[in-house]
Amino acid sequence: MFNFSGTRPTNLGVKDGKLAPCPGTPNCVSSQSSNPQFTISPLPAMAISELRKILEQMERTTIIEATDNYLYAEFKSKLMGYVDDVEFYLDPNENVIHLRSASRLGKSDLGVNRQRIESIRSQVKQ
Repeated sequence: MFNFSGTRPTNLGVKDGKLAPCPGTPNCVSSQSSNPQFTISPLPAMAISELRKILEQMERTTIIEATDNYLYAEFKSKLMGYVDDVEFYLDPNENVIHLRSASRLGKSDLGVNRQRIESIRSQVKQ
């Protein structure tokens, strides 16, 4: 097995109610992006602890940080060991969970980040 994990980004987290912007490569989605290429809808508001339970059931997922309003997880691909950084922010002003999912390495993710978020969305109780 390969291990193309890259280095954990230093710009993650919530700053002034915002997650980091997408890096400009087509391997990122964000509910706070104004660029249609990267935009994805936020999740409905729910407890971060409930979201964590969903993520913990997903393969090759490591929860790095979880608070009452923020969750950061790493997802590792099976074959090559690529790592995607995925963040969720429970925004009390908008009553939604904003999110960002980005590959650490490469340019294209073949839609994996968007597919992952939509899979998570399908498991959220509406």
